[in-house]
Amino acid sequence: MPHSNSHLNDYLAEKRAAVLARNAAIDAGTAQPAALQARVSAEGRSGVRRIRIRDHQVISDSPPDFAGYNLGPSSPELQLGVLGSCVTHIFLIQAALRQVPLTSLEVEVSGVIDPRGGKPGHEATPIWPHHIAYTVHIDSPASRADIDALFLAVEQTCPILSLLRNPQHIHAEVKLVNSVASAPLRATTEAVAA
Repeated sequence: MPHSNSHLNDYLAEKRAAVLARNAAIDAGTAQPAALQARVSAEGRSGVRRIRIRDHQVISDSPPDFAGYNLGPSSPELQLGVLGSCVTHIFLIQAALRQVPLTSLEVEVSGVIDPRGGKPGHEATPIWPHHIAYTVHIDSPASRADIDALFLAVEQTCPILSLLRNPQHIHAEVKLVNSVASAPLRATTEAVAA
């Protein structure tokens, strides 16, 4: 693996100061939950999904074999990227806190999505990404014991890793905008049955 992160330890010093300040705010009782929000819209003609988060945009698209234009990663691929990003970030946080020097850090995430999932003959095949695994490539002068303790801390504190490992309750609703479907559900049901 190339050593492109030659200044990673300089960043870890900055990260340590930020994490210690955040922990001090938690200890002082001044830290508050942060509301998270993402908006996603489908683009006309291409079906590309434009993800907007704060002042950032990410494009998600399907490969050509699923009527996409390959303009960006698919949702399952983004999920693997999100996991890898979070694991990497928590490694940086924990390395900064523990003062474990890192010459380079890279997280590789893999998984499987099967288009046959849930279809006849494949009812037991998950429709979601599965067989998810990650491998961390670390170059560090630290001892193996320090690296193992760092890994354990990441496993215990990574929010997205925990999200994927633990069941979630997700509230969902549909709000109609300028739609004839805004008629009561009963009328829609009767119209379908007629």
